[in-house]
Amino acid sequence: MAHRDHAHPEILVVSLDSTGGWQVAARELAASLQRSGAAVRIAGAGPLPRVRTFALTDFVQARAARRACEDALAVHDPQAIVYCSMTAALLWPRPGAIWLDSIAAENRPGRHGAWQRVLERRRLREAPIVLMMSERSLDPLPHPPADVLVVPSPVQSSAAESGAGDTVGGGRDIAAVAYAGDPEKKRLGTILAAWSRARRGDETLLVAGIDRLEPRDGVELAGRLAPAEYRALLRRARVFVAAPRREDYGIAPLEALADGCMLVSTPAPGPYPALALARRLDPRLVDENLEKAVRTALDDPLPGYAERAAELLAPFSREAVDRTITERVLPALVPGWGSA
Repeated sequence: MAHRDHAHPEILVVSLDSTGGWQVAARELAASLQRSGAAVRIAGAGPLPRVRTFALTDFVQARAARRACEDALAVHDPQAIVYCSMTAALLWPRPGAIWLDSIAAENRPGRHGAWQRVLERRRLREAPIVLMMSERSLDPLPHPPADVLVVPSPVQSSAAESGAGDTVGGGRDIAAVAYAGDPEKKRLGTILAAWSRARRGDETLLVAGIDRLEPRDGVELAGRLAPAEYRALLRRARVFVAAPRREDYGIAPLEALADGCMLVSTPAPGPYPALALARRLDPRLVDENLEKAVRTALDDPLPGYAERAAELLAPFSREAVDRTITERVLPALVPGWGSA
């Protein structure tokens, strides 16, 4: 048997890359594992066809993740595997840790999750450890697994990395931004209707994440931006507007908070950690009456909002995540880690 290097254990990260958020998250996790001393390989499922139902979508994605994992295992013999998302783990060829934002018991009700809900309970029992992106990720389970850790996908201000300096105190020439990568899930129509009633004068809402938008007063299309360009947009915005049908993790509103935006959102089901932060920062801005909440943010912002948001986001920083990976995740994944 080949010698196992406990000083630099090899970890295989299996990623679906089914959304932009998961692409970023898987690479952030891999980078954190590497900074903590592991040798990391990513097995990505690649582009997948769009199919009609949630149940079939999950099967296609789970099968692709299995194939990607099998291909990697044919060449490498990692000491541990981390599956990025519950779906990626459903048809696994070898047990591993599961890093998830939510589960089918919550986001696949009724016929949409007929096979996934049964299988995920088995996988959660078999996983050596379950890594939750937020404290509420496993709330729907009456009996969650014993070995569970909270490991957020890292989120922090983009100003330092961009060389833009601190933009918390000013330079905000855009009234509002919305991200609508999936317009139906993000309820873009609700956002646009509320904005048309809420805007005053020449205030403008910029919509990112989509390629087309029907022309309307006070709304401009930002389009699909590279990550650095999108974060630069957030650093110029006063308000980030959200109205999701449900939110599993919600990287976009967290990034908005990290870059100094006030978060205006309707209440929504799902773990949605940014929603809890928004309520702590200014509960007036979490309201089904999105028009009212938008005007409150623009007309009567609470002083120190961005500074308090930065404090609340400390557990989401790369430094905090790295500490959890080093001190708790790697010891659970690799027996003997840290004992040399």
